[in-house]
Amino acid sequence: MSQPCVRAFLDQDSETFSYVIYDRSGGRAAVIDPVLDFNYHSGRTATTTAQQLVDFVREQSLTLEWILETHAHADHLSAAPFIQQQLGGRIAIGEHIRDVQGIFQRVFGLEKELLPDGSQFDYLFHDGEQFSVGELTVRVMHVPGHTPADVAYVVNEQAVFVGDTLFMPDVGTARCDFPGGSAERLYQSVQQLLALPDGTDIYVCHDYPKGREHECRTTVAQQKQHNIHVHDGISQDAFVTMRNERDATLAVPRLIVPSIQVNIRAGHLPDPDEQGRRYLKVPLNRL
Repeated sequence: MSQPCVRAFLDQDSETFSYVIYDRSGGRAAVIDPVLDFNYHSGRTATTTAQQLVDFVREQSLTLEWILETHAHADHLSAAPFIQQQLGGRIAIGEHIRDVQGIFQRVFGLEKELLPDGSQFDYLFHDGEQFSVGELTVRVMHVPGHTPADVAYVVNEQAVFVGDTLFMPDVGTARCDFPGGSAERLYQSVQQLLALPDGTDIYVCHDYPKGREHECRTTVAQQKQHNIHVHDGISQDAFVTMRNERDATLAVPRLIVPSIQVNIRAGHLPDPDEQGRRYLKVPLNRL
């Protein structure tokens, strides 16, 4: 089985890695977790970062089949609709996005604006489902904990794109204090990932380095040996205690208000009013 081709792109503002995976030059591709630039102070969006992915796909003469989200991110807006407009492909996420939509429909008061049925996405994956990207085979793993809807994408059983479930070993694991999050479930999800063969490449969605450059790739073996939160020998009880205590000290993500409202809509902005203006809501005393 051939090794998947992977090209990573770093958004410096949110420290997010987006990926283009493909079988070969001139072949088939998928984009994972694309980022839409957003200036919170002005409310303006831009596609400078996402355009880099578009340019790469075109330079490699790739046909884009999928735009894959690992979950509804709380720290950046998705550029999936822009990527689709430029290159085609289907926007997809795990089926439990419906749970997240239901939660945040109430938080943001979107009862009349958002059906929590996942219909905003082109396709919803179920746990264990397999699909193809050209000559690549991708298996979906439901890995809840950070949110109820997180999924990881295992490509050719050689590489796995884990979203926010795991970070680089010296950074640890994702927070679990968002609505619907669970440290217990995160621990169990991590164990599923670490049950993959030791040589499996792990590609993370974020990196928050201290004293080193940003990195996006590690391995199952490195995580098992060195992850500061879930290395071999850490019990579920010890992890849950650590995770809950740590989460209690973390600030609300800077872009959570716009990000969640956009990302549960598959990256689509709210519908415009009769004058073409679009608005996001700020829930007071809720987050």
